[in-house]
Amino acid sequence: MRVLITGGSGFVGQRLCRLLVEQGHEVQVVSRSPHQVWDSLPSSCDIRDSAQAFIESPPDALVNLAGESIAAKRWSDEQKAKLINSRVAATEQLVALCERLKANGQPLPKVMVSGSAMGYYGDQGKRVVTEETMPNDEFAHRLCKKWEASARPIEAMGVRLAIVRIGLVLEAGGGSLEKMLPPFKMGLGGRFGSGEQFMPWIHRDDLVAAILFLINQEGLSGAFNGSAPHPVTNATFTKTLAKQLNRPAIFPVPAVILKAGFGEMSRLLLTGADMRPARLEEAGFSFQYPTLDKALEAIL
Repeated sequence: MRVLITGGSGFVGQRLCRLLVEQGHEVQVVSRSPHQVWDSLPSSCDIRDSAQAFIESPPDALVNLAGESIAAKRWSDEQKAKLINSRVAATEQLVALCERLKANGQPLPKVMVSGSAMGYYGDQGKRVVTEETMPNDEFAHRLCKKWEASARPIEAMGVRLAIVRIGLVLEAGGGSLEKMLPPFKMGLGGRFGSGEQFMPWIHRDDLVAAILFLINQEGLSGAFNGSAPHPVTNATFTKTLAKQLNRPAIFPVPAVILKAGFGEMSRLLLTGADMRPARLEEAGFSFQYPTLDKALEAIL
């Protein structure tokens, strides 16, 4: 199978590329700077600067993971636009590729697995959140809504579309733990605000496995929550991480400090959703790391 990936050089994309290559698949990667990512991907990956560059070698499947980091900078109006545009533009590239393939009479991909995020639901308090839950209208939701909408034209061409609303991705060497581990290892960790906000999370290996599952299961389309079946509150996450590191976690960060430091972006830390992977589990997907303690034990 030939798989074209946007965001292939990212934290999730790198692992996905390696696993696909190990399984004998042909991997195509879209990167704005191919020469800068060669060292981070398997040598057999075909890396080009646009999706259109692959018009002569049509992919069998598309995986769309590209997008500016949502927590990289404070959310100014300019940064919000960049967050939205980076996701929409990458998605529209894939749609445009399919339009050209169709116009040329070339075979279309059978499926696109397109990224989204838990932010689609916005702040949901303590209610259990499935794919059917109505979202809370705020910036994170509007970003994800536009991201998802930009992928939907592909369905009219007969390409199956599966959207993955991804939780906090956990693994060593990057993801959500990258900035959290240093203070926790020094015994300086603590909950954010009240600690009652939920943190949907997923081990990177489970997320990659879920993406492959959605590629291979021909009957699956629509939105899927990409998170482990046992989300936890921020307070529980903090205690579990500290326990795994054998360190105290007695330095909570007050909400007022986070709001002052990060502005609207502080909602990423102070709000959440008790998000469950209802549709993945209904489809028969099995998580290797269903609980946080098991995931952190494997990682740490």
